[in-house]
Amino acid sequence: MTNLSPAAQQVFWAFNSKFNWIEDGVPGPQFKAIAAALRAAADQLGYSNVPEEFAHLRPLVIDSDELLAIAAELEGANDL
Repeated sequence: MTNLSPAAQQVFWAFNSKFNWIEDGVPGPQFKAIAAALRAAADQLGYSNVPEEFAHLRPLVIDSDELLAIAAELEGANDL
């Protein structure tokens, strides 16, 4: 497999598990499609700072920068 981070691999395999080509790998365009979906999700999430009083909830907040980083990684990936 290309050198994808664990987060990008998890997103890829979640996508890939819905199709019959799990063992065959996925062509490059699918990486770009997954990345586009993640970018759209990140755009909808926007950015938000968690106030200090809710600091204990920070691990539960979705970080759109993390989604964008996974999208960038998948866009740069070739085939598995």
